[in-house]
Amino acid sequence: MAVDIRRGSPHFGRWYGCVLDDVDHRQLYIPPGFAHGFCVLSDEADFFYKCTDYYHPPSERGIAWDDPAIGIDWPLQDVALSAKDQANPRLADQLVENLPVYEERRP
Repeated sequence: MAVDIRRGSPHFGRWYGCVLDDVDHRQLYIPPGFAHGFCVLSDEADFFYKCTDYYHPPSERGIAWDDPAIGIDWPLQDVALSAKDQANPRLADQLVENLPVYEERRP
């Protein structure tokens, strides 16, 4: 799942989700400026990230997985969340200066 959180974006708050599995071997590219999350639908899973830069803990942010303003249609409702993820605020409660800025790109 990915959510556009770039302030000023015409798609701000919209989400996209898909199922990734060991049959189709698809991947999902999530560009900079998008929040991302996942849920595992099987008993076990391998999940790999390829990032644009090194992990920088002070830059880490989170959004409530069940934020009604975003309205993600998660395939599970009974979820187990870490304490850190349980404390994530809604998108509307994020500090504006912590959100990335949308930059329109023209060919």
